[in-house]
Amino acid sequence: MLSSLPKSKEFISIKAEKQLKGLHMIFHPGERVALFIDGANLYSAARSLGFDIDYKRLLDLFAGKGRMIRAFYYTALLEDQEYSPIRPLVDWLDYNGYTLVTKPAKEFTDSAGRRKVKGNMDIELAVDMMEIVDRVDHVVLFSGDGDFRSLLEAVQRKGVRASVVSSIRTQPPMIADELRRQADQFIELDQLSAQIERVHSDRGPRRERPSAPHSAPVEADEDLDDEEDFVDDEYEDDEPPAVVRRTPPPRR
Repeated sequence: MLSSLPKSKEFISIKAEKQLKGLHMIFHPGERVALFIDGANLYSAARSLGFDIDYKRLLDLFAGKGRMIRAFYYTALLEDQEYSPIRPLVDWLDYNGYTLVTKPAKEFTDSAGRRKVKGNMDIELAVDMMEIVDRVDHVVLFSGDGDFRSLLEAVQRKGVRASVVSSIRTQPPMIADELRRQADQFIELDQLSAQIERVHSDRGPRRERPSAPHSAPVEADEDLDDEEDFVDDEYEDDEPPAVVRRTPPPRR
């Protein structure tokens, strides 16, 4: 007689951690690959893990796994600002192999009087993925948003493999369980850090230095399916989803 297994979140997390040991990314030779990066969601996951992403290294890594057809990057922008901290990153991506998809973000004040920004890019990402699905063999989604589960299911019905890059090693986990279950392959972002981390010349790689404090993760509700759980919908104005920081040009 089988003994009953515990159903707690702690048990599920321990089991998932054990499954990650020895995990390798599975790509078939000659596969046509397309990346779909939920910019703010990926930034939030990497920040919670304590590293910044080098997007050139990320693109090179996945381009080496097959035939890179397109790499989409999605983010919302505040258009009324004279200088946006994310603008240098967006400009760099646009000139270096990424397809940028942006739209104006909306500002609002929450019940506590805090200024926040809302800019959901789920629809744009879903439309682009369904448009290109007949011309690729493998899509890679960089997001943990459970709302994308049905999108992956639709893509898989067309015979296309779907991988998801996110993390269960953050607290709370950045990926919704139903999205991880739907994916053909789950890739733990923390395991990719050595290959895609942006190395700071004055600090060295994260794995070779003591862990430095980083910004506290955005406050989120416990339900990972809720739209407001993710940084693409709400983030503090003093925590923009940018990993490139430059001094704004002087005013003339």
